Amino acid sequence: MTRVFLIQGLFLHALLWIVPLAALSQESGKDGAVLVLPKPAAQGGVSVEEAIASRRTRRSYSERPLPIENVSQLLWAAQGITGEDGVLRAAPSGGALYPLDVYVVVGKKAVDGLDAGVYRYLPGRHGLQRICEGDLRESMARAGLGQMWMAQAPVSFVVTAEYRRIEIKYGSRGRRYALIEAGHACQNISLQVEALGLAAGIVGAFDDQRLAEVLHLPKDHEPLIVMPVGHPAHP
Repeated sequence: MTRVFLIQGLFLHALLWIVPLAALSQESGKDGAVLVLPKPAAQGGVSVEEAIASRRTRRSYSERPLPIENVSQLLWAAQGITGEDGVLRAAPSGGALYPLDVYVVVGKKAVDGLDAGVYRYLPGRHGLQRICEGDLRESMARAGLGQMWMAQAPVSFVVTAEYRRIEIKYGSRGRRYALIEAGHACQNISLQVEALGLAAGIVGAFDDQRLAEVLHLPKDHEPLIVMPVGHPAHP
């Protein structure tokens, strides 16, 4: 009996490694070449305490484009690799299984060095892979129950969950852990936004299916949160 349990335990352990590796293997998929982002900064001029104190939800943005370095920094804060082992990320995850993905919706002439479109962040490469072309900000806002202020932001970060990655270990409880992780990732984005002198909103009210269709998300990637980001309209 002990031997049976040992074999079962080894099998589960193997599966827990296979799932993250399978997710990483998708990073060089058929959708296009990977654009490697600028290296993120490990130090900044704003303290954690200052970022927490100044954090607010802001819904007005200037038309000024973002430098690609800002996009790189925000993605790193959300899901970037921070562990020397090449696995652990900026936001904690149950069992280090990482069920989240972050997509960037980029407007026309909205980010220096990036064409308009939807991009998937690849943490293992610290790069972007384009999912589709075109400025989809207005379509995204309409899927957001007509909150058209979302379309004013140069970019929006869309956090999604693929629950099977974490349910393989935790069953249905894994969904709760994925939502907790999404909160961690979005708070990291919020604080990094403050440190960069930018403005961010946060949206949870949208038509899930319509948003997924507009952004051409993979079938099992459920959108959880949208965060429009840009320069503040009134500094």
